[in-house]
Amino acid sequence: MKVAAEQLVQHLEGGLRPLYAVCGDEPLGVMEAVDAIRAAARRQGYAEREIFNVERGFNWQRIRASSQSLSLFSSLRLVEINIPSGKPGVDGSKALQDYAADLPPDTVTLITLPRIDKKDQGVWFRALEDVGVMIFAWPVETEKLPAWIGRRLAAQNQQADTEALEFIANQVEGNLLAAHQEIRKLGLLYPQGRLAIEDVRDAVLNVSRFDAFQLGDAILAGDATRTAKVLAGLRAEGVEPVALLGMLVWLLRGVLKVKNAQVQGMDLMSAFGQAKIWGDRQNLMRQALGRLSLKRLQAALLKMAEIDKINKGLAQGESWLELSRLCLGLARAQPARSNR
Repeated sequence: MKVAAEQLVQHLEGGLRPLYAVCGDEPLGVMEAVDAIRAAARRQGYAEREIFNVERGFNWQRIRASSQSLSLFSSLRLVEINIPSGKPGVDGSKALQDYAADLPPDTVTLITLPRIDKKDQGVWFRALEDVGVMIFAWPVETEKLPAWIGRRLAAQNQQADTEALEFIANQVEGNLLAAHQEIRKLGLLYPQGRLAIEDVRDAVLNVSRFDAFQLGDAILAGDATRTAKVLAGLRAEGVEPVALLGMLVWLLRGVLKVKNAQVQGMDLMSAFGQAKIWGDRQNLMRQALGRLSLKRLQAALLKMAEIDKINKGLAQGESWLELSRLCLGLARAQPARSNR
């Protein structure tokens, strides 16, 4: 039986099954599924807990012995089997098949596994699937992440507009644990109700005095002097380039969306709507669109990827120097005859 991770809490309200297997490579999804099963077990009186961490050289006879001795205890028990490699080996495969064929009484078994592709799901996996509940914790697709964040905010009685949700999604770059932390932070910092985009930016970026968005605004406006001043201030405050890259990528992707739409013949206001650019930011975007060609915008995003590699030690260079050159180059760019 398969249960979607988001449906697990509702499923558990109908009672516990003897065996659960949580599979996936999304840490937050796995953590929340495991915590939900543990909490349900505690509520239903499963007071004892036994944990097996399967590492190299693990003796699978320990699990067999445990299952055979559980009937000696009067209390209910939760048995957890963690297999971080997802590869139990020959002995483990046999042990898991035997365990699934004869589940111990008065026991809920919780097995934790990494993501296992279809081709690697051996006989032992199918044996667990036949008798247990399988919960798969997959990453949230990029285009669905803003809606996921919106639901999480709603759970703590907060709401945000599309721009704010997409901003958070871009900052966390698909990392659900990071998204979870930012959502919790918003719940602590601000009251229930609708969140202003300015509050979301302040909380998520948390950059003091020289705001990273001042840098973005200066670049869009073509103000090289202001761009240099904000860069110097951010660097003096010890802000790392990686803290700025996410904002700049988000900003330039918006300009690029509008530029592409224009090239394809769409009128400007429709292009703004499609790229979800509203209010005063449209005026700055207009200035940028008149100066920055499609080719320059594409090259800038590629350059940011290179700077990210420098930050991670995967390429040679000085990240602050490269970032400064890029930002000043964008701010100083002048319209060409053909701005495509």
